[in-house]
Amino acid sequence: SCPSAPLPLTSPPLSSPQQGELNSFLWTIRRDPPAYLFGTIHVPYTRVWDFIPDNSKAAFHASSSVYFELDLTDPYTISGLASCQMLPHGENLQDVLPRELYRRLKRHLDYIKLMLPHWMTPDQRGKGLYADYLFNAIAGNWERKRPVWVMLMVNSLTETDIRSRGVPVLDLYLAQEAERMKKTTGAVERVEEQCHPLNGLNFSQVLFALNQTLLQHESLRAGSLQAPYTTEDLIKHYNCGDLNAVIFNHDTSQVPNFINTTLPPHEQVTAQEIDSYFRQELIYKRNERMGKRVMALLRENTDKSFFFAFGAGMA
Repeated sequence: SCPSAPLPLTSPPLSSPQQGELNSFLWTIRRDPPAYLFGTIHVPYTRVWDFIPDNSKAAFHASSSVYFELDLTDPYTISGLASCQMLPHGENLQDVLPRELYRRLKRHLDYIKLMLPHWMTPDQRGKGLYADYLFNAIAGNWERKRPVWVMLMVNSLTETDIRSRGVPVLDLYLAQEAERMKKTTGAVERVEEQCHPLNGLNFSQVLFALNQTLLQHESLRAGSLQAPYTTEDLIKHYNCGDLNAVIFNHDTSQVPNFINTTLPPHEQVTAQEIDSYFRQELIYKRNERMGKRVMALLRENTDKSFFFAFGAGMA
């Protein structure tokens, strides 16, 4: 159930009683024809679709053009994202990581591979998904990836995230629906604009981030730690229409939060630096850049109705 405190950005009252209770991540840009800005999250659409108010769905249906951060249905986008995650040609992770950190990473991934068959749902098996296939889809080629992307990969290899594989995330589902309805689709970002900021962390920051991520997951495995923000928290806040910036910013930037009070002072500083770097690069600068592109699209196409679907942390 949702907290009873007043929540921001309530949608206009709607006819059916349960719909009237819902809060919406829909903003209207007043123009004729109208344009809409809709906040998404990177979770399986089936977990949130029934909670998205009718006015948001109606706005999507009514718009002739639907734009996303990136075009996830475009093979060039997908291959661009993949190649930007790779180490320079001829380099392997084993060559660049300290030996002990590499050993811990390998041990953790071996554990994940072992657990995958137990984590998968009967539904996933019914669709013909195999544990080996799933592991390779997420972690295949990990030895060739840059450490920062391996850190993000480790973060997504949890039981909850594994169990949701095979269902499109909300943005991808909307993109597929827009294509099916023959709407014009597009993107306001280029792959390198999402990719380069992550590759821009310095090496010691990346090592710190990977080490912290591994420590967190090793503790989760040992049962001595509760995850700070889980996907479940994210879904609950989204379905309740609660714009909790702390949670959504981490979903939008896809980067975990390293700041915690148990760190020694010098590591607190590193965590703070990483956090403000990502906030700057993946939230503030992106907001400004994407905002300018949205405005340009609206100015150049005064006769078209638009629906912009971006991560809720950006909105």
